[in-house]
Amino acid sequence: MSRIAHPGLAAKVTTAEHAASFIADGMTVGMSGFTGSGYPKAVPTALAAQIEAEHAAGKPMRLKVWTGASTGPELDGALARVDGISARLPYNSDPIAREKINAGTMDYVDLHLSQVAPLAWEGFLGALDVAVVEVAGIRADGSLIPSTSVGNNKTWLDVAKRVILEVNSWQNPALEGMHDIYYGTALPPNRVPIPLAAPDQRIGQPTLRCDPHKVIAVVETNAPDRNLPFAAPDASAVAIAQHLIEFFRHEVGKGRLPPSLLPLQSGVGNIANAVLAGLLTAPFENLTAYTEVLQDGMLDLLAAGKLRMASCTAFSLSPAAAERLNQDLDRFRDRILLRSQEISNHPEVVRRLGCLAMNGMIEADLYGNVNSTHVMGSRIQNGIGGSGDFARNAYISIFLSPSTAKGGTISAIVPHVSHVDHIAQDVQIVVTEQGLADLRGLAPRKRAEQVIERCAHPSFRPMLRDYYERARAGSYGQQTPMLPGEALAWHQRFLDTGSML
Repeated sequence: MSRIAHPGLAAKVTTAEHAASFIADGMTVGMSGFTGSGYPKAVPTALAAQIEAEHAAGKPMRLKVWTGASTGPELDGALARVDGISARLPYNSDPIAREKINAGTMDYVDLHLSQVAPLAWEGFLGALDVAVVEVAGIRADGSLIPSTSVGNNKTWLDVAKRVILEVNSWQNPALEGMHDIYYGTALPPNRVPIPLAAPDQRIGQPTLRCDPHKVIAVVETNAPDRNLPFAAPDASAVAIAQHLIEFFRHEVGKGRLPPSLLPLQSGVGNIANAVLAGLLTAPFENLTAYTEVLQDGMLDLLAAGKLRMASCTAFSLSPAAAERLNQDLDRFRDRILLRSQEISNHPEVVRRLGCLAMNGMIEADLYGNVNSTHVMGSRIQNGIGGSGDFARNAYISIFLSPSTAKGGTISAIVPHVSHVDHIAQDVQIVVTEQGLADLRGLAPRKRAEQVIERCAHPSFRPMLRDYYERARAGSYGQQTPMLPGEALAWHQRFLDTGSML
């Protein structure tokens, strides 16, 4: 049975190759997709083949690509492989694109995810020529049923000059009704408060709007999302989870958190997933989540009845968990809401709800500054994503990492981070498998003592203590003692050994 109920749009069904032919050199293309979910699969692949043919004929063809966040290999990987992307925003995790960014052949604008939609509406980023958006279906009135991510789709459909739709029949039809698309945002001076006071509150509509006259092509597909599996929690991840859960127990006991905690936000990754898994046996009930992505651990919490409600902008599920969700979507559909990322990451809403923000990091320094994006200060790994949206506005801002990397040869606790994504004022809790440092209300020197003794690996504590003592003796000031000449020397020491993140 066709997923396209609108006669006018049904008449525009065509091949991916024909749809891709509408995209030309120098255009800016807004693609759907967020952490490997809900991204177009057929048109980007056809577009990569078109670019490769153009290059073979000696004709330039490169595009600016905007998305919600990271996507899948059929989009970022395919286009990067043929050198088809001149500029990319706002987040990337594709390894081919990463190499081109670090080689300086692809421009990369690493934005807070909440900032993308306003910048697009302001026109500051330039015109959006084409939007390519995956949907689960098209209703008779022309409204669009979103698929497994919403991301920036609402904005792309509104601001793009022309639209290409991929209707993916692999996506479960039971997704219909799980989305809450809010159309009340505006630019100053017409901006008003977002009327959202609880994670389970609906403030919008279940479908996306799109002027049918802007749609130039509709492509029918049947292709799965391509999220990667999560590794089983190792001893380090389990220890981090235990430290954090014990912290939550302590805060509940002190009356600073309610017994059901506050809405959880969790970044993507094995450690974050291990923390969520740890909550399965923790003494907290009736939990809620207000986050960017719903990953395996949250699905397990929903299935166990520990998590009452999850609000997000996308699924980020392993293949096994995605299959499980698809098979039992009716069971979960009333306990999950998918929103636009301008709402899921909205700083005002995050602060109002009092989220508990749990995000990963590459390194933290003695004073609580966190680097979550760069190696040696210049080599990008992925991007800041939404961690900054949540960290600055959270009720409690938490950063997690093993204390070492590369088999213990590199310390994740350093005198000074080589790149600052989250300033010390936005970092309240640092957790490694060694322990948890509560930095709230502490002056920089007290922070340094906590971070060294509680979070650093024992192998590196003497070196960190030595640096800190010399900094206390030789620093220009004593508010934040430092020896500027040694800031990158610490990192260089490990790079010279041949070890690298």
